Amino acid sequence: MENFLLINPSECTGCMQCEMACSFHGEGAFNPAKSRIKVFEFKERSLFVPYTCTQCNEAWCMTVCPADAISVDGDTGAKVVDDDVCVGCKVCTIACPFGTVNYNADTGKVIKCDLCGGEPACVEICPTTALSFVDAGQAGVEKMREWAGKTDMNIQTQEQPRRV
Repeated sequence: MENFLLINPSECTGCMQCEMACSFHGEGAFNPAKSRIKVFEFKERSLFVPYTCTQCNEAWCMTVCPADAISVDGDTGAKVVDDDVCVGCKVCTIACPFGTVNYNADTGKVIKCDLCGGEPACVEICPTTALSFVDAGQAGVEKMREWAGKTDMNIQTQEQPRRV
């Protein structure tokens, strides 16, 4: 059964522990700029919204990669970047409609959420229920995606996020 990262913005306190855990797990450094999960603040509504790769079924990042450096992890379903194959062309960063594929200038490669091999560090560290790793079948993933689309439209029409 497929698992996915469930984000509940109403529970996020903006502590940024998810960013720190992610950057340490992925890059070995406590550096939010190298995190694969980001937290945006909407000041007008006192709202913090974590976001990361949604592991799209039709992953544009994977489709456009000229080096075929992005593949599906058979165990987690995550779209994973192979650093040995990635040439750092950044085409995937442009193709991602959510802006969740990022370039790491230190390595010359792209980085994106890989679900930490099935044990997301961001979920482990989250002190609230803002982040959880759940079974897609039990969570009603289609309803969640529909709700996320509506929420995204409401947020976009009201204000622009500010990176914390």
